[in-house]
Amino acid sequence: QVQLVESGGGLVQAGGSLRLSCVASGRTFSEYGMGWFRQAPGKEREFVAGITSSVGNTNYADSVKGRLTISRDSAKNMVYLQMNRLKSEDSAVYYCAASLQREYYRGTYYAPKRASEYAYWGQGTQVTVSS
Repeated sequence: QVQLVESGGGLVQAGGSLRLSCVASGRTFSEYGMGWFRQAPGKEREFVAGITSSVGNTNYADSVKGRLTISRDSAKNMVYLQMNRLKSEDSAVYYCAASLQREYYRGTYYAPKRASEYAYWGQGTQVTVSS
């Protein structure tokens, strides 16, 4: 069992930065791949970024590559999402999620992009980017 709690959301101007944090409870946190998803009003939940357990391979949605960075500190049971050069279209509720599944692509394992592959979810944190 893993419980996740996100924090760090808020209101920011376009071009600004935010850092989201997710703290996990559970002694097996280091075994889980972690993902950040987001959901805007009237839209489906979408994958933003993922990071595998142990090795820490990362993958990103094309829309955020070069602007958002996922990282983890397994010793502290923390996952982060550094968000730079924010755009109005980044406004959404952001969710942290944990998965034991992996995707294999070109010889490397990555965290899955499908929400159905994640077993545990946080409650979400709102990010609003004003233009």
